[in-house]
Amino acid sequence: MTAPGPAADATPTALPARAEVVVIGAGIVGAAAARSLAEQGRDVLLLERYPRGHEHGSSHGATRIFRQGYDADDYVSLTSEALAAWRALESASGRTLLDLTGALDHGRPEMLSAIEAAMTRGGIASERLTPEQASDRWPGLRFDREVLHHATGGRLYSAEAIEALLDLAEVAGATLRFGVRVAGVDPTESNDPTAGVGGAVVRTELGDVVADHVVVAAGSWTPDLVGDLARSVDRPLPEIVVTQVQPAHFPSELAADAWPSFVHYPAEGSSVYGLLTPGEGVKVGLHGGAVHVHPDERDGLAEPEELARLTAYVAEWVPGVDASAPHTISCLYDLSPSEDFVIDRIDSIIVTTGFSGHGFKFGPVLGRLIAELVDGAEPHPRFALAAHAVPVAPSASAFALPQSPEGTAP
Repeated sequence: MTAPGPAADATPTALPARAEVVVIGAGIVGAAAARSLAEQGRDVLLLERYPRGHEHGSSHGATRIFRQGYDADDYVSLTSEALAAWRALESASGRTLLDLTGALDHGRPEMLSAIEAAMTRGGIASERLTPEQASDRWPGLRFDREVLHHATGGRLYSAEAIEALLDLAEVAGATLRFGVRVAGVDPTESNDPTAGVGGAVVRTELGDVVADHVVVAAGSWTPDLVGDLARSVDRPLPEIVVTQVQPAHFPSELAADAWPSFVHYPAEGSSVYGLLTPGEGVKVGLHGGAVHVHPDERDGLAEPEELARLTAYVAEWVPGVDASAPHTISCLYDLSPSEDFVIDRIDSIIVTTGFSGHGFKFGPVLGRLIAELVDGAEPHPRFALAAHAVPVAPSASAFALPQSPEGTAP
């Protein structure tokens, strides 16, 4: 694998006074958007507060799960598009980005039935196994109920994926600037009378940039940047819950091919995920997080009670690792109440957030959806602000938030 790109310059130079499109954030969503927009021939300026490849947000780390196991037809369809898009990105970048190790869902029978039905409708092959059959094939995991397996799941090399997208954005003409903090985004009239749309001013410590379009892909920081604007035009963002989560890598002596990606639904309102990160161990995490934070006010340290819940789960359900030796990871989670993404337009500003837990796998598809919004298309109905105005409970389309009794594993 290639090394991450260069960090921000120690003494940043001035920004251009204007750009056709400014993208704020260089995580998976911003990187994918910048690439898609630049390959359309647009003048793209990407601004990122931190150095390239930083660990302050939600996109860092070496691996993410790729799975097609959803209970909603639109998500299943998007996973099929994403699978093809990742393979195309591999060809375009010359990087290995996706290994299809297979993926498992196990636990609550109603979850498995809903996921199986949606995959069948979407043309995704899957198979049911008894706990005994699954244990024979994957001895590193414990199963107490039937298991649903699909071969087209696996792991994405997430750091490589972001670098591939950023590199291709640059090749297509995008300007990438790291170490630039955006203080605000304000709608204004475009300085270009031929643009035909209202523009926006992006305010930074290095000066203002006037743009015809702005893509806010700042994850957990998006509500701070555009929340007031959304309320002022009576199109408020859903209540984005920001938490600090702490999955961990656990050492294992099993061969790499013993580890599929997996999601476990052990009880109502709980879910756990895991996959092998080559060279680091088996990553296991509780979906969601109990520690609510502001993204600028967290210490990144493991929270003892959350870590105890995780290690208790691993000791019971993942016998193929050493549960006593976790190497913790800290990252931000931003979730809408429904756990559906937010991808919509407020005038000339594209607003995106709420991708944590299951968004990374859609990276190139998210870039397409954002570029289409810049072109004037309507938002995907599931991700529009209007859809979030109708209260809905999360389902297997994402995960379910863990809500275990105190002192017990989920």
